[in-house]
Amino acid sequence: MGKVDPVRDIGVIETELILADIQSAEQQLDRNQKKVRSQDKDAIANVELLARLVKHLNENLPASSLEVSDDERTRLRSYNLLSFKKVLYACNVAEADLADSSKNPHVANVRAHIAKQHGCESVVICAQVEAELCDLSPAEATEFLQSLGVTDSGVSDLIRGAYKLLGLATYFTAGEKEVRAWTFRHGMTAPQCAAVIHTDFEKGFVKAEIVSYDDLVKNGSVAAARDAGRYRLEGKSYLFKDGDVALFRFTD
Repeated sequence: MGKVDPVRDIGVIETELILADIQSAEQQLDRNQKKVRSQDKDAIANVELLARLVKHLNENLPASSLEVSDDERTRLRSYNLLSFKKVLYACNVAEADLADSSKNPHVANVRAHIAKQHGCESVVICAQVEAELCDLSPAEATEFLQSLGVTDSGVSDLIRGAYKLLGLATYFTAGEKEVRAWTFRHGMTAPQCAAVIHTDFEKGFVKAEIVSYDDLVKNGSVAAARDAGRYRLEGKSYLFKDGDVALFRFTD
């Protein structure tokens, strides 16, 4: 469109999503208005919210910016609107901008734009570098990234950004045969995290033996972490943290 302008491009895409949502919301509003005649309480609540939503969307505003109560937010989520979803913006930059992307005016403009929005994050990635990393060994990839002034790939930042945006984290289980990573949502208790592995683990949960990844690496082993007082038993109310290494105790 004549020049590089990511904020303009974001605006174009947002408008397309809003137009699609207007069509969807109007159809859902029409269906619920028909149900209102039979005094359907759920339909009545939907009509009130959808009417506000359609007006809001017609002002070229995304569904995510509509002011709603917690109950209405749950209802709004059920409408499956595109402009209500959380967004992760990947800023594709040149190799020279990876070490300090803040100097890139386009990245700065994107970050300023999304700072005004709810449920948005941004990461910086260089597609050219990622393509080159595919052909390198782990050691060569590390050396290549260090030469660019960075310690990790943009894809890793993209994964971390997605996890942060979705409220996700990772805990580990480790045994003689394998080490496994398990995804959970922030705010989940120990029994709920145990259920990620198997639902029976939640039902029979007794305790969780926990050591953080950093403490495990620092001390070198579970035994050494225990001797250093960094290994502990946690009960049913414990909220798992990102990087926890766990061993679950449960009854049959």
